[in-house]
Parts: sequence; structure tokens; C-alpha cells
Amino acid sequence: MIQGSPAELLQRALQLPADDRLALATEILDSVEGPGDPKWAAAWATELDRRVSELDAGTVKAIPWEQVRSETLERLRSK
Repeated sequence: MIQGSPAELLQRALQLPADDRLALATEILDSVEGPGDPKWAAAWATELDRRVSELDAGTVKAIPWEQVRSETLERLRSK
């Protein structure tokens, strides 16, 4: 039986190490998303391979996460 409200469970989960929080979040998402679509997974794997190839070839430049995050938050604030 689950003990505690969702807010209490969240507070307990936030005390876990980062790797455990990530594993828990993955399990929770998997529990509501249902079975994966093999065609989608194959298409996404192909896209990831393409992106890695572009990075390796130097035809595109990676943007640091901090910059992406900052720009995204700024866009959200301006709406």
C-alpha cells in the first residue's frame, strides 16, 4: 500500500540520489505510457545515429545545455 500523499512521496523522492531519482522517474513514465511502438523506436534510433554522425563530421555544432535551458526559460517567460 502507498503511504503518503503525492506531495509527500515527491518530497521523499527528491531526497534520493540523482541516479535513483532518474530511475524512479523512468519507471513512473513507463507505467503510464504503455508499451512502446517499435516503428517509432527504430525511427528515433535512426535520427539519433544521423545526429551523432553530423556531430562527428563537424557539420553541426552542439549547444551547451545551460544555454538551451536559459534560452528556453526566457522564451517561456516572454509569453
